[in-house]
Amino acid sequence: MHYNNLYKLKAILIFFVLVITVLAPGCKTVDVFEKNVSILKSEWQYNFRPDFNFVVTDTVSLYNIYVTLRHTYAYSYNNIWLNLHYTLPGDSARQQKVDILLADNQKGKWLGTGMDDIYEIRHLVSPQPFRFSRSGECNFILEQIMRDNPLKHVINAGVRVEKVTQ
Repeated sequence: MHYNNLYKLKAILIFFVLVITVLAPGCKTVDVFEKNVSILKSEWQYNFRPDFNFVVTDTVSLYNIYVTLRHTYAYSYNNIWLNLHYTLPGDSARQQKVDILLADNQKGKWLGTGMDDIYEIRHLVSPQPFRFSRSGECNFILEQIMRDNPLKHVINAGVRVEKVTQ
């Protein structure tokens, strides 16, 4: 009886080791930073500019930087224009205008992932992975620059940074 329990325990342990061995190599990124800010009443005013700070310590690795957005099905446009203001360690403030496509123009289908009437999208800010040249604090500010003020049906906005593994 005692040997039977040890045999079962050993079989379960081997099973978990095999599962981890098979699934672990499939990991391609490591989350470094992610923060999302709720937008009051889902109405993004021009003067509301979510601000995100994080510290970079690894200047050897490559990173993917995303803008993350959640909106409802009632959002009126197929895209959103943002000004992405950023300051990297040891650098001056810069700005990048970003057009994030939220819906397929041909089919009218929302892009990203959705559940019920809420959709989330991650938009890669630069087409190539990015390497920070210095360690230190990074700052990102998101500013909506659409025609509508307030821009309705945007639930939250954020920034996500992932370390790319080879």
